[in-house]
Amino acid sequence: MADPHPSRPGEREDRRSLFQKLVEFIKPGPDSTDELIETLAEAEDKELIGAESRVMLEGVLRLADMTAGDAMVAAPRMDLLDIDAPYEELLHQVITTAHSRFPVYQGERENVIGILMAKDLLKLQRAPELNLRTLLRPAFFVPESKGLNDLLRAFRVNRNHLAMVVDEFGRTAGLITIEDVLEQIVGEIEDEFDIEGDEGDIFALADSTWRVAGDTPLERVNESFGVHLGADPDGDLEVDFDTIGGLIAHEMGHVPKRGETFSMGGLDFQVLHTKGGAVRWFKVSPTPASVD
Repeated sequence: MADPHPSRPGEREDRRSLFQKLVEFIKPGPDSTDELIETLAEAEDKELIGAESRVMLEGVLRLADMTAGDAMVAAPRMDLLDIDAPYEELLHQVITTAHSRFPVYQGERENVIGILMAKDLLKLQRAPELNLRTLLRPAFFVPESKGLNDLLRAFRVNRNHLAMVVDEFGRTAGLITIEDVLEQIVGEIEDEFDIEGDEGDIFALADSTWRVAGDTPLERVNESFGVHLGADPDGDLEVDFDTIGGLIAHEMGHVPKRGETFSMGGLDFQVLHTKGGAVRWFKVSPTPASVD
């Protein structure tokens, strides 16, 4: 005969042993983000979740405490296009920086009037009579204090992938992309310039040049190209450098920007890609012999 009073879901949940209830009373669940992160670490130690899952979950938790100002690209490092620049100059900058979206300004860099998709620039090549302004898309502005959770939601709803960040006085503080937000959760997102591998720091290109990662050890660069970069027989260098990017930044006196070139030791280094204030990739070629 069927039970006339079957157990309800809520009743089943209450059928815990006295030991379980005692453990929960003595050691309650986490009541703060830090405690929850510690709990995730314990779960990884017990092999209940994997390391990548723990890192991602921690990123989600920390995202709630971060703002646009924490993850943005600061204004001095933004790549902008001038609405009044010649087409050839715009095209060169788009190719050199390799972004898919660009803030466009008029007059002063502070005066951002819209966003240009790199693919839209090709329309000018096919129809030069078009006005660049007609290709601009509205710029999306957010305050520095905007939470990344809210910003990610806004990116999804508005289908924007880039936002201009303004400070409390309405001045441009920087820009932030949906990739910048997602990287807070999943870590750095690899792009076409990012190639992993222990031996993946120097690549020969079809035009007899090389692509060299900025964090390539100087010893490997010297060995590969038969040069002696970083060698300091006179003891003039106050700091020893481990990577080619660090040495070139020191020699140039500033963090190199995309498109900049520097010659050293018989080699020309052109900055292909930067990220986080450091050079990710150089294009390297032999310095042309001077003609007397």
